[in-house]
Amino acid sequence: MTADATTGATQRPNGAAALTVAEILAARERLAHVVITTPLQYAERLSRETGARVYLKREDLQVVRSYKIRGAYNLMAQLTDAEKAAGVVAASAGNHAQGVAFACRAMEVRGRIYIPTTTPRQKRDRIRAHGGAFVELIATGETYDAAAAAAQEDVARTGATWVHAFDDPRTTAGQGTIGVEIVEQLGGVPDVTVVPVGGAGCFAGVHTYVRSQSPSATIVGVEPSGAPSLARALVAGGPVDLATIDSFVDGAAVKRIGRLGYEVAAAAGAQVWSGTRSARVGPGVTVIMEVDEGAVCTAMLDLYQNEGVIAEPAGALAVAALRQLDFAPGATVVCLLSGGNNDVSRYTEVIERSLVHKGLKHYFLVDFPQEPGALRRFLDEVLGPDDDVTLFEYVKRNNRETGEALVGVELGRAEDLGALLDRMERSRLHCERLEPGSPAYRYLT
Repeated sequence: MTADATTGATQRPNGAAALTVAEILAARERLAHVVITTPLQYAERLSRETGARVYLKREDLQVVRSYKIRGAYNLMAQLTDAEKAAGVVAASAGNHAQGVAFACRAMEVRGRIYIPTTTPRQKRDRIRAHGGAFVELIATGETYDAAAAAAQEDVARTGATWVHAFDDPRTTAGQGTIGVEIVEQLGGVPDVTVVPVGGAGCFAGVHTYVRSQSPSATIVGVEPSGAPSLARALVAGGPVDLATIDSFVDGAAVKRIGRLGYEVAAAAGAQVWSGTRSARVGPGVTVIMEVDEGAVCTAMLDLYQNEGVIAEPAGALAVAALRQLDFAPGATVVCLLSGGNNDVSRYTEVIERSLVHKGLKHYFLVDFPQEPGALRRFLDEVLGPDDDVTLFEYVKRNNRETGEALVGVELGRAEDLGALLDRMERSRLHCERLEPGSPAYRYLT
């Protein structure tokens, strides 16, 4: 195997398999004393909602609260003494960094870990806690890809050993051990396995093992709609760089998919589903689909409020996809809940995105006459009985008959929007709705 000088990905000889079952089983033995066998938990609510038998693979309960320790430790456990002595370098949005930090401290190997500046504080604190004095944390760039580029410069300059977050067969083999546990715990192969996709290392590992146990198994890979790097690669015929990404689902916001993950998906003839398509998944197929970030936030809140599960955005990706899938009645479905490293300070944004996604939160620019009673008329004549003003920012201008206000309205029900817009149209006020995705709306949020 050789390393690509540009991406750091480990390349295999032409014609070699991206990953083998033997490597996954060897990783299982290697990790036996390091990782815990996380619970496979029956999800009563999700089963009731989907008509399937849904189980959650609780990797949020792993040693570092995500599955990433599996790949990081499996890779580092195979380094030579010389490679360890050179120190290791990694790039991560936060969870792989925790796995590397844990391994550095356990093996007493010095490491430098590059993270995006957008990495939540909670993840930064946990990286430092796991790595202790063995790890130096460096924040640079706004995306994983920018941090990875800086890390690659470090490797070229210092000769340190590169620990890839997803595009290395040693990493994907470690992450593939999740599939081994699922089959053992379930006592058989699930009809459908739903896996989040960032760089696609976990997808490649789980797909390889589960499909090897049953050719009729269905695998669904789920990407955030703001970073569909695997879907774009499948359409283009190879990994491509996305022009922009939404980094909210930080654990899965990758501009360029890993070569190994792409090869596994392409070899399986993966189908790409975009938008909000809802269709029954057939046996033996591989599906790559996108889920809106707002749907992810709704899934996070539902998991917290109903199951008491704290999931980070990437951790809830697989669960969020369930509402866009149609299963055969009684099908056995396993969702990988991949991580629980969520910063509590992000919940304000999580709630906001969820409300917008559900059609309950809307924003308007309203021109109010600069006269007494204008706001009272808006409240009495425009708002419905179950509507609430959640934001009001008014700028009174001199020598103007009207003054513009930014008004946020939360509806009691999503279907009440039409009536609200009708009342606005009939009022004497000029009201302009700010559409999600528009430049003005992006500035607002």
